[in-house]
Amino acid sequence: MPPHAQSSCIAFDGLRRIAIGPLAEVAAQTKQAIDAGAKGPVLIFDDMTSEPVELDFRGTVADVVARLPAAPSSSVEVPAQAPAVDMPRGRGRPRLGVVAREVTLLPRHWDWLASQPGGASVALRKLVEVARRTHAAADGARQSRESAYRFMSAMASGFDTFEEASRALFAKQGARFQDLVRAWPVDVRQHALALALASFAAEAAPESQE
Repeated sequence: MPPHAQSSCIAFDGLRRIAIGPLAEVAAQTKQAIDAGAKGPVLIFDDMTSEPVELDFRGTVADVVARLPAAPSSSVEVPAQAPAVDMPRGRGRPRLGVVAREVTLLPRHWDWLASQPGGASVALRKLVEVARRTHAAADGARQSRESAYRFMSAMASGFDTFEEASRALFAKQGARFQDLVRAWPVDVRQHALALALASFAAEAAPESQE
């Protein structure tokens, strides 16, 4: 699913960065570059995940921006068969944005959850919050590492040191990674480094003890 107009993105004309920032600004600058004779290929990536962003560049700059996807709705589809695991809601008690989802557990897991104060839903929410805090650094490092590899695969897979740099990335060898990408074109190198170093920094962050 494409990001909405406020997502941060980065655009390249071949190996040269042409824009970075909110999607609306990147789309306008990229359209201008295309009209000015960009050699291509022109690629746009989500700046956080490095997922490709596909845009329709027909027409004017205003046409391109007008076609950008809108901000996502706050509504969430609820599965018809979602199990009822919440405790009965008291009069006047707010729903707090709770959305039903299907969860598959063994009977003993359901028995344990049901025995917890507040019931299964409250226990599950507490467990998720604890896990989020405990593994925040590792999750952030993994996401940054996957983003770096996704970007490198799209932009640098033909470079001589791509394979070794990829191994260094997943082996968490920051100094070796920087050395292996040193000869890459400057814009590709800088963005790959920014993504990779974010993963190394997150990996080094202390885990929460809560």
